[in-house]
Amino acid sequence: MDLRLLRYFVAVAETGSVSAAARAVRVAQPSLSRQLSGLERQLGLTLFDRGEGRRLSLSSAGRHFLPVAKELLVRAELAGRAADALREGALRDLTISCPATTLTDVIAPFLSTWGPDDPMPTVWAKLPADIYPSLDAGADLAVGTTAPPGSLASLPLASLPVWAYVRADHPWAERGSPGSVDLAEMTGEPLLLLSPEQHSRQALDAALLGAGVGLDAVTELTTAEVAQALAAAGRGVAIVSDDPRFGLVPLRITQGGERGATLTISLHAAWRRDHHAAGVLQDLARRLNAFCESRYEHVE
Repeated sequence: MDLRLLRYFVAVAETGSVSAAARAVRVAQPSLSRQLSGLERQLGLTLFDRGEGRRLSLSSAGRHFLPVAKELLVRAELAGRAADALREGALRDLTISCPATTLTDVIAPFLSTWGPDDPMPTVWAKLPADIYPSLDAGADLAVGTTAPPGSLASLPLASLPVWAYVRADHPWAERGSPGSVDLAEMTGEPLLLLSPEQHSRQALDAALLGAGVGLDAVTELTTAEVAQALAAAGRGVAIVSDDPRFGLVPLRITQGGERGATLTISLHAAWRRDHHAAGVLQDLARRLNAFCESRYEHVE
């Protein structure tokens, strides 16, 4: 449908006469009259009741069609603005994909620093294995805990500790906050672990295998919040990468004593190289990197 004809129709409906509408849309009056007649033929509707004089009034069909025409014109205007923004590489709305822990501890606090000129964000909580594939399913920016595929543009964000959380009355709590606990010390301790598809668990399993350390008592849980809640209830030591909750004391997990290497997971931002707003996404990733460095500088 020709949007120009809809504009003419709305102009006549709002002004009440062809002559006034012709002045408003800057079209010769005879031409405007022909265009309106053509629109009525195209629609198969009589949009105006034509009485004596130059004054036109909307017919019943015209009254019902007027809001539809206005809505189409508004949507056309929005579509034009969106196309302009796309050509300029702008981003009005942004979808971020990340693990649930990253959403709670990193992305949500980061979004709280945004201003009115930043895109309006939507955040998807995904399992680690689904983070980077989500870029092919509508996500603009993916934040994951493994290195992204080389086909994606990416930026390292932070190296985050995997923590052992204990109650304040646990013997390890006397080591300070944050103190440290060696992998070998975990043998015999009741541990509250996440499921194997979580990267904090994978990092722990790899470190235990490399150190030749076995575990005696393990309870697997689906969420880090529940793991910390059970640790606060005295049911064991929670091994997660989340920020602390419930007054728990965090300890670094090391291999080879207090000066040994700390168990960590890496955080990465990734986006499609062919994204129309790749430059904007890169800038956002850099801002997220600076935010992570500031937020977690005390745990380096």
